[in-house]
Amino acid sequence: MFEFQTQLDSGKLRCDICPRFCELNDGQRGLCFVRQNLDQNIVCTTYGRSSGFCIDPIEKKPLYHYYPGSSILSFGTAGCNLTCKFCQNWDMSKARMMDILQAEAAPEEIVSSAINNQCRNVAFTYNDPVIFYEYAIDTALACREEDINSIAVTAGYINPDPAIEFFKVMDAVNIDLKGFTENFYHKLCGGLLQPVLELLSYLVNETDTWIEITTLLIPDENDSEKELRSQCEWISENLGPDVPLHFSAFHPDYKMMDKSSTPISTLIYAKEIANDCGLNHVYLGNVKHEKGSNTSCHKCGSILIERNGYNISKWSLDSGECKICGTVCPGHFNPSADSWGNRTKRVSF
Repeated sequence: MFEFQTQLDSGKLRCDICPRFCELNDGQRGLCFVRQNLDQNIVCTTYGRSSGFCIDPIEKKPLYHYYPGSSILSFGTAGCNLTCKFCQNWDMSKARMMDILQAEAAPEEIVSSAINNQCRNVAFTYNDPVIFYEYAIDTALACREEDINSIAVTAGYINPDPAIEFFKVMDAVNIDLKGFTENFYHKLCGGLLQPVLELLSYLVNETDTWIEITTLLIPDENDSEKELRSQCEWISENLGPDVPLHFSAFHPDYKMMDKSSTPISTLIYAKEIANDCGLNHVYLGNVKHEKGSNTSCHKCGSILIERNGYNISKWSLDSGECKICGTVCPGHFNPSADSWGNRTKRVSF
């Protein structure tokens, strides 16, 4: 049992899972809405209660260097510990009515469903798994017993000590790096940038968890040349050139309906900046672009994995190495591409 909580002199109980450090009276919920002080113990009220069960291509998370073409059983709960005004899953992450949770699913039942549907991966996604911490960890441990990979899709808004236990059982993660200024995080996300950067450094430099990063580019908010260059230089210097970076297109949603969608030209420019800063694997998401989803050899430039949507149309890797020049492509790869493709399959419990 993990007890990341502190009893305060005021009689309140502080939740220590994330940098919000919510101070809660008995019965009170944190900003995330799902962590609650019940009888002087912080509990996860959504444990075993989930929604959104769906089998997706792993590239949809997005993960492009972690068993490309394979299928992944995805699920989430309600609530979130950030308040992003541009949230694209707000119907779940901002939910306050518990009846949105459509099914009761114990960790072992999720694993059984993955096995029955021939999924080698399970994803904690849609809302942030940090807030259903205990449920995610127990499910990941159950997955490990059956040799199923556990993947977290998260904003990485978690404190250092809980992060150690959480990512110890995660095989891969996509970190949603919202922007690269404290002002952006404060104004649009209700959070802080620095804890996310510290987590990224920890994951890349001190764990074996496979890491990819996604940044949703919002016009006139986090897409300036200065901010993009600062972000890419930081990634190159602190995480290295081989961490895949996904630039994703914003579309109007939730509390930012007044913003226009991200032009594809902005994404292409961001990719050019990233490449100029030394990043080897940069991808474009939420748009159709002939080369934006292909994986290329960073040494000879040949296409290693050609994607049409989420379908893999070309595979030029041999034991994870470029067939042309023998350079190792960073990531985890099967001898040949899996073939789940563009399919999406709903799963019932």
